Amino acid sequence: MPARKPPTSPQAATRCAPFLLKQNRAPPSVEDTLKLLKHSADSKDLKLGKIIHAHLIITTESSRNENVVLTNSLVNLYAKCNQISIARQLFDNMRQRNVVSYSSLMTWYLHNGFLLETLKLFKNMVSGDNLEPNEYIFSIVLSSCSRSGRGAEGRQCHGYVFKSGLVFCKYVRNALVELYTKCLDVEMAKRLLDLLPGYDVFEYNSVLNGLIENECFRGGVEVLGKMVSGSVRWDSVTYVNAFGLSASLKDLKLGLQVHSQMLKSDIEPDVFINSAMISMYGKCGKFSNAKKVFEGLETRNVVLWTAMVAACFQNEYFEEALNLFCGMEYEDIRPNEFTFAVMLNSAAGLSALRHGDLLHAHIEKSGFKEHLIVGNALINMYAKGGNIEAANKVFCDMRYRDIITWNAMICGYSHHGLGREALTLFQNMLAAEERPNHVTFVGVLSACGHLGLVQEGFYYLNHLMKQIGIVPGLEHYTCIVGLLSKAGLLDEAEKFMRSTPVKWDVVAWHTLLNASRVHQNYGFGRRIAEYVLHMDPNDVGTYILLSNMYAKEKRWDGVSKIRKLMKVRKVKKEPGSSWTEIRNTTHVFISGDSNHPESSQIYEKVRELLAKIKPLGYVPDVAAVLHDVEDEQKEHYLNYHSEKLAIAYALMETPPTAPILVIKNLRMCGDCHSAVKLISKLTKRDIIVRDTNRFHRFQDGCCSCTDYW
Repeated sequence: MPARKPPTSPQAATRCAPFLLKQNRAPPSVEDTLKLLKHSADSKDLKLGKIIHAHLIITTESSRNENVVLTNSLVNLYAKCNQISIARQLFDNMRQRNVVSYSSLMTWYLHNGFLLETLKLFKNMVSGDNLEPNEYIFSIVLSSCSRSGRGAEGRQCHGYVFKSGLVFCKYVRNALVELYTKCLDVEMAKRLLDLLPGYDVFEYNSVLNGLIENECFRGGVEVLGKMVSGSVRWDSVTYVNAFGLSASLKDLKLGLQVHSQMLKSDIEPDVFINSAMISMYGKCGKFSNAKKVFEGLETRNVVLWTAMVAACFQNEYFEEALNLFCGMEYEDIRPNEFTFAVMLNSAAGLSALRHGDLLHAHIEKSGFKEHLIVGNALINMYAKGGNIEAANKVFCDMRYRDIITWNAMICGYSHHGLGREALTLFQNMLAAEERPNHVTFVGVLSACGHLGLVQEGFYYLNHLMKQIGIVPGLEHYTCIVGLLSKAGLLDEAEKFMRSTPVKWDVVAWHTLLNASRVHQNYGFGRRIAEYVLHMDPNDVGTYILLSNMYAKEKRWDGVSKIRKLMKVRKVKKEPGSSWTEIRNTTHVFISGDSNHPESSQIYEKVRELLAKIKPLGYVPDVAAVLHDVEDEQKEHYLNYHSEKLAIAYALMETPPTAPILVIKNLRMCGDCHSAVKLISKLTKRDIIVRDTNRFHRFQDGCCSCTDYW
């Protein structure tokens, strides 16, 4: 008689189990009941499983004559149907258990994140029921250890596995590899590959992926080498991992080798390989290759578009990244939360507030507002776009926050010169029990610098950071130099730099040099400038600051000397330019330039504004002009600096109450700073100027930088 096949559907199962419906039938065999229970479990048919269970209770007197196999099947049924409390009750009531009894329950606990419960059951199995684990039990326990980060327990289990002789079983080997890669014992993971024979591509992929996830990139390169030397045939997952490894290392040579090997193989690149390839070229700075791969694809989904947008962002092609948004709409590709995040960060890179507002509207309509990554990008975009109030509104409206959220807002406040708000938010962060990181303290120390809080700054550096376990870096020490400089403690700032065992860069020395200009300690400044030029003879900023100091002292011989030195060393000053966005069009202005189609009206507007602010106290800072000419000619040079032209045009073209945002490529000069303060008072406008150092927010004759920048 041929063997009866198990039913393939719930209806078929009921037809094959007439005993469930009719009372005068002979009881089914244990084999048939087990097949029905297995089908119920596999199809997650809880209703049928409960009918069978009820029938078993009525007909078999199970409480007195327990069948371990049947009870195991019931435990498996309820576990697979997510009725874990019933499964656990059946398990706990078993007078006799075997390995299968434990396996069903432990598997459910593993897959649903109850990892400690899995380990407790294993302990009870070995110590309480004196059962010998099989390879499946060991793989479950090892996976629980790796996923919960319990390296010590995992190593103990490894010893048990070794004694049992099951170390060569495939499931156990995979679990051991996962354990050591996730618990950061890279050397042991690699030793397993050497010591245990028979690893296939899937196991190599597991090791490689684990190493990349845990940022053990050099170990990943070694594993790739083993795969090549061992003639292991790569699959699509291997290529995705290999491209990801190249991207993480920014190793273009390795990425090109992987690409070459893929072209020689019979692997057909899928969406995952192509996106990994685009990402690799983007992160390795080979944008043209990323673009070539992207444009060569016949079909492109949101993953590929997002990878391409990210490649643009990573290589600072911000405008091209924003233009891709139109391409996505044309191909009817709906952006996801990652696409929007990269787009917003690209808008932040350009300080393109208008584009950011449009993206924000799309996000609201698309329903991605609540995504954490999108909220963080919105804060960053508004903060870097000059609208710190909008950034704060996004922050306050966010339901969930992480360390990036807090850092974006704290650093945003600091960059806008709002030190008090930054420190208040930092206290709120600590109250919310969010652990600060090194980025947080860059924002906090910058805030102390804006407020001149020397004692508080050193407290954060020497005590709180140490208490939290953060080692200060160059950025933190540079903030302290800025803090001491703002307070006028130039000698103390220099002593701090000379005594702190860190490799200072030009930025830190620039901070001290600029402070000497602000505090008019020109002798000190010249000495520091000479030291900086010795470090970097091509640093144009130092030449300009040094030349400014000579001009302030009316030492035209010094100005001439600096100019000659720049000419000999072929150092060129970048021309000052400013830009502002009005009605979706960006208008660029260069100092003294008249290429704008409305330049005559703009120049007239500048003259009008300057004439009106002179009675308010404006005096042109002719001492800052680096030319030994008459004061009238110097004043002419000052009048048409790029930021003045941009602000004049914005006043002409925007509504009377609209705020004005201007971006400048160089540090804002002192004369423009004084003029714009009074223009804001005259016109009753908020004027925001972002230069290379910071944001200046001009309101009613005052600036957020308190005249220190």
